[in-house]
Amino acid sequence: MGNPKAFLTVPRQEAGHRPVYERIKDFAEVEQTLNENDRKLQASRCMDCGVPFCHWACPLGNKQPEWQDAVYHGKWELAYKLLTATNPFPEFTGRICPALCEKGCVLNHSIEQPVTIRENECSIVEKAFREDYVKPATYERNGKSVAVVGAGPAGLSAAVSLNAKGYDVTVFEKRAAPGGLLRYGIPNFKLNKYVINRRTDLMEAEGIKFKFNSEFSEISEYSDFDAIVIATGTPTARDLKVPGRELNGVHFALEILSQQNRLLTGEDISGEPRITAEGKKVLVIGGGDTGSDCIGTAHRQGAKSVTQIEIMPKPPVGHNPDTPWPWWPVVLKTTTSHEEGCERRWCLTTNCFIDDGKGNVKGAEVEEVEWVAAPDGGRPQMRPTGKKEVIDCDLVLLAMGFLRPEHPEYPANVFIAGDAKSGASLVVRAIASGRQVADEVDRYLK
Repeated sequence: MGNPKAFLTVPRQEAGHRPVYERIKDFAEVEQTLNENDRKLQASRCMDCGVPFCHWACPLGNKQPEWQDAVYHGKWELAYKLLTATNPFPEFTGRICPALCEKGCVLNHSIEQPVTIRENECSIVEKAFREDYVKPATYERNGKSVAVVGAGPAGLSAAVSLNAKGYDVTVFEKRAAPGGLLRYGIPNFKLNKYVINRRTDLMEAEGIKFKFNSEFSEISEYSDFDAIVIATGTPTARDLKVPGRELNGVHFALEILSQQNRLLTGEDISGEPRITAEGKKVLVIGGGDTGSDCIGTAHRQGAKSVTQIEIMPKPPVGHNPDTPWPWWPVVLKTTTSHEEGCERRWCLTTNCFIDDGKGNVKGAEVEEVEWVAAPDGGRPQMRPTGKKEVIDCDLVLLAMGFLRPEHPEYPANVFIAGDAKSGASLVVRAIASGRQVADEVDRYLK
């Protein structure tokens, strides 16, 4: 720890975001950056705790105190080496991770000003690419091959780890480009897609092969490989089966998010219906990150208004005594998309969608619910109150999560990674899962 008193004298400083009036006119990344001097000061706030809860909380086991100290001393290449020793894709997590490490930071528990670990991580990897610290590596081959099915974060992570262990790795992807949810779900204003291209270009330079537009159907298709990793994510969204679900204007969130991302790459979508929020009253059902992404996308497409509803109660601001550390803090999260304008409401369930007489949605009947504590201390029970109303809308986006996939019995040389195994979770957990599965494959083939 270079400056043992920095946490007392240097306040937390975030990079901030581009002004709302500017950013809603484009899909460029909204997060800004600090200059190197300020970034070093932020890194100096790390106290190199005897028990580093940041390290413990990170699914990847990142060694944050070590690379924070390297940044403080201006040793950026060393910081990059320390960071990538545990995280193959810091440019992804540095942009979109909810920073479990910061929730564990002692400065968060003591003064609610954790070290800016996520931003520092992103700064390290971007500095590394600018200064040309990032070079393709070469690995001695062991004569065995592995197929990775799915080019999302878990599949890419497994591919990188297996390639480094000497296996010939081929990644099969049903889409036209790699990234999975990173490319086709997360908006560009959070993660510009050149970031994905830059990394996968490096992976190809290191010997990993990619085969696109390759739909997975049978394991037998990969019989030429010594092992197979299934990393196909969670493709099935949770549906809302209420009257009127079939109306025009009711869509899954990923339909609009994926289409918008493909449009931004110049892909021709003339053969499919255009989904747009332009001039519409948008209703987003679901209060998570995907719902937030729909809000930001709707603003950039020119929505007339945006309303977001959530069936769960409104969480408290700042601190929730019901979810103390080390549990994930269930507190009110206000994203950059929310800041751009959105009416947010809680404890509402959707009873039906209303037809305008021409097969289009014109409103949603919602009902207020209350949550009653279970007498045995289990999960609270939802109870309708009878208080109903209609929310006017002509575009409904369902952002209620995804169903956990079910898999058949696979042969012993088949392994499952990421969301395909656990159900929908965080990108950082998918990356960690891919690395873990690569170790399992390695043990099996040895």
